[in-house]
Amino acid sequence: MKDNSTNYLTLFASASTLLCCGLPSLFVLVGAGASFASLVSAFPLLIEISRYKVYISVGAFIIICLAGYVNYKTSKAPCPIDIDVAKECMQTRKRSRYIYYFSVTLFLFASTVTYILPRLF
Repeated sequence: MKDNSTNYLTLFASASTLLCCGLPSLFVLVGAGASFASLVSAFPLLIEISRYKVYISVGAFIIICLAGYVNYKTSKAPCPIDIDVAKECMQTRKRSRYIYYFSVTLFLFASTVTYILPRLF
């Protein structure tokens, strides 16, 4: 699997964790239950998806770990000798790293709002 495709898959997985689990929990936590009710009426599939939030979170975690491994391995691989291609290679690596870090941040936020904050309050 290419480096970029793994990172985009990670971004999709962490965003799905945020949509299914993080945002509904955040709405209810801050007292925006009416907003959440209108959101559910517009997207009734959210309730069905949120029943599987543990599986979605575990799947996203596995994909994020896989992407981290792929990112680490490809960061150590040599770039081509051609100067223009080498610059593009380095820019792609940098972009991949940023996408990966954004995905991890998104996943951590969604997981914290879903699993940790409700137990504290």
